[in-house]
Amino acid sequence: MAKEAKDGLAVVATQSPGDLVGTAVIAEDAVQDPGLPAHRKRVTDTDPKKAKNAERAVFTLFYLSIAGSLGAVLAYMAFPIESGSMLDIRLHTLFVGLGMALGLLGIGIGAVHWGKTLMYDGESIDYRHPVASDAETRKTAAEIFEIADKESGFTRRTLVRNSLIGALIAFPLPGVTLLRSLAPQEYDPIDLLKHTMWDKGVRLARDPSGVPIKASEVTIGSAFHVIPENLHEAQHPLDEKAKAIVLLMRLDKRDLKEPEDRKTWSYDGIVAYSKVCTHVGCPVALYEQHTHHLLCPCHQSQFDVSDMAKVVFGPAKRPLPQLPITVDDEGYLVAQSDFLEPVGPSYWERLK
Repeated sequence: MAKEAKDGLAVVATQSPGDLVGTAVIAEDAVQDPGLPAHRKRVTDTDPKKAKNAERAVFTLFYLSIAGSLGAVLAYMAFPIESGSMLDIRLHTLFVGLGMALGLLGIGIGAVHWGKTLMYDGESIDYRHPVASDAETRKTAAEIFEIADKESGFTRRTLVRNSLIGALIAFPLPGVTLLRSLAPQEYDPIDLLKHTMWDKGVRLARDPSGVPIKASEVTIGSAFHVIPENLHEAQHPLDEKAKAIVLLMRLDKRDLKEPEDRKTWSYDGIVAYSKVCTHVGCPVALYEQHTHHLLCPCHQSQFDVSDMAKVVFGPAKRPLPQLPITVDDEGYLVAQSDFLEPVGPSYWERLK
């Protein structure tokens, strides 16, 4: 028997001889579960006029979202930024941003107002089960979905439903429209992606110094990060560098597996491959001398330099493009031509 003082009263609890020491003892005056409080109806539950006003507010918010999204698209076209003027950029940013904000806020506030004023708000308890439900339970679940549809009014309140669907369709349009700004305005992006600054006679230079590289400086096992010597002459050097960066390595000629049509692309065991991964364009900058593997640090694609940079591991699907090289009269490494295939990730216009 145990006795303890609580709020000035003696609470006595018994423990039978067979009970384990330390087991919890439930007091006889334990607090009972009060249960759920009585449901309080909302004004929209009791007044049909208020419910109709709430419905109008919800679909009005969704229509405002549609207007905002379409307005952002129109603002994108009405205030172009190609001029480079700060006023044009400010107006473009202001009105496109306001339109997109209205598009998102209209959906968010409308959905919250719908849930708070029109959807069923009765209290309920969902019991979770650790194993898959039987057929009868799954049938019941389908019936619950039907009940939920009736309680939310999704099918019945057609204006609310259709305006929500329209807002959700319209909202991504400004983002899709803004993608146009990522492409050059005055050039064909397909043509730009197919060509780099490499050309016949362009010397291979160290990145970032731009110092030309002699074949005699490239020892077996070494790796050089390379850019075109004339990169500084480009109108947009960083854009051109992103396409033209190359990794230069020297292997024992006996380790190279070159088909007949590529034997002239290397020079005395020196090979040059694009540094841009063919998966998603990350820089392939890690060279393992003993395996002759190049590693992309982003998603771990590996390419075998000794075998035309073929993919040996990872998500990349194409080998790294090879830059044909030779030496000039002064012993400097030069390109024989541009890459003979587009560099970087695959894109659907590749065959055009």
